[in-house]
Amino acid sequence: MNRVRDWLEQARADLAHAEKSLQMGDHAWACFAAQQAAAMAAKAAHAPGAGRLGPFGDPTAGHSAAPGAPRRRPAGKAKVLDKHYIPTRYPNAHPVGPAYSAYTEDEAGQAVALAREVVEFCEREGLVD
Repeated sequence: MNRVRDWLEQARADLAHAEKSLQMGDHAWACFAAQQAAAMAAKAAHAPGAGRLGPFGDPTAGHSAAPGAPRRRPAGKAKVLDKHYIPTRYPNAHPVGPAYSAYTEDEAGQAVALAREVVEFCEREGLVD
């Protein structure tokens, strides 16, 4: 079964969640949702049935936005986003305080912008119509 469109739809929903979280001032969740959007887009672009980027291994394996990234994919941007996967949610990832207090509006804005670039790239370059 071809699930490319399902992964891409989830990427768009996660990106929308990241944008809403940024607007609400929920910076940690904006960063986490941005990472999730990029990861879902990468899974779409590498899934069986995908276009020029896929298939590239098992699209459901792992949680990275940059799994074995091909040269043309914005792998550096995805790697930046992957740094938001755990620390955005776990207090012990930081020296003191709850995880949500460690993130700024600037970081969240950067994460959302990077996720948007990754999602748009995967939509444009990785999928068949």
